[in-house]
Amino acid sequence: MAAFRILLIILFLELAIYTVFTVSAHGLNFYPDYFGDMLAMGWPGQFNLDFTCLLVLGALWIAWREGFALSGLAIAVAIFFGGALVLTAYLLIASFRAKGDPAALLLGATRAAAR
Repeated sequence: MAAFRILLIILFLELAIYTVFTVSAHGLNFYPDYFGDMLAMGWPGQFNLDFTCLLVLGALWIAWREGFALSGLAIAVAIFFGGALVLTAYLLIASFRAKGDPAALLLGATRAAAR
């Protein structure tokens, strides 16, 4: 679990730093580029669509893991719009709450305890 936590920290920091540079150079309005690439039906659009699917699956998993509670739904929305930056932070915190138990990390405490 220590290696996984280190990976989460590295990914979070890498993405946070990259995001700061990108926002400072291009601003926050990425929607025209993001959806414009999809409408152009090229590889950048395919990548964006694939990424959107991963965001949906990640958000759905976290909502399910949290038992579709209001807090879990709020986290899922944050993950959908915040991407890996939010997901890595969430998983790092969840890994400590799970006390290093992979089943609890993947399933949530309630489902892991019921196994």
